Amino acid sequence: MQRIHLMEQCLDRATKAVADMEKALADYQAALPDIAMLSAYLNSDERRRDLADDERGLLPHDLKRGVLSEDGIWNLLERDNELRQEIQQLLNQNTNA
Repeated sequence: MQRIHLMEQCLDRATKAVADMEKALADYQAALPDIAMLSAYLNSDERRRDLADDERGLLPHDLKRGVLSEDGIWNLLERDNELRQEIQQLLNQNTNA
């Protein structure tokens, strides 16, 4: 009985984790075009123009402007790269097991 109870707990946790991962993966796949656009925007002439316009006070004060912060986009792209590496390591571990 204890083993069955333990295995049921394992099944419940694993089922939830897999369902959560399916949702996260779908969300991530949907965000890939956004990540690509941000990557291209980071060092673009358009961003430099947007930044210059902001510095000249040409943009509305209430406009959200996180994309004009180099760190915001760069941190996202760096974390994306780190996560890709973690996923690859996880896949390699399971392949070698």
